[in-house]
Amino acid sequence: MSIAVEGFKSSALLTQIEEHLKTLTPAQRKEQVSKVKGVFQFNVKNEAGKVQTWTFDLKNGEGSINVGTINGVKPDITIELADQTFVDLADGKANGQKLFMSGKIKVKGAIMLATKLETVLKGAQAQTGFKAKL
Repeated sequence: MSIAVEGFKSSALLTQIEEHLKTLTPAQRKEQVSKVKGVFQFNVKNEAGKVQTWTFDLKNGEGSINVGTINGVKPDITIELADQTFVDLADGKANGQKLFMSGKIKVKGAIMLATKLETVLKGAQAQTGFKAKL
């Protein structure tokens, strides 16, 4: 099942991250999960005002990225941001801390987990060429 959602620029970014995860061996994926140990829920709002949720489960098994929420899995951190903000963050055009301080990113839950997510994004960046910084 594709994680791409029509009308969201961040869909392409998330698909790249998912593709990167698929290139890792099961042992490498489990290592990523052991480093991060968190479930991330992203609520992304596009220019049309529609909100789409994606969930990164980097706490269980070999990790996964899903459209929507995962039944029975409570996120450790929920991040709300605009579609373009997510893309700018991933491209390295924006600083996550500055966006958080200015209210452009809203975070609920274990905020320090956001720094651990960067580990996974950097791995995907090295393979695919996109920039990723939270």
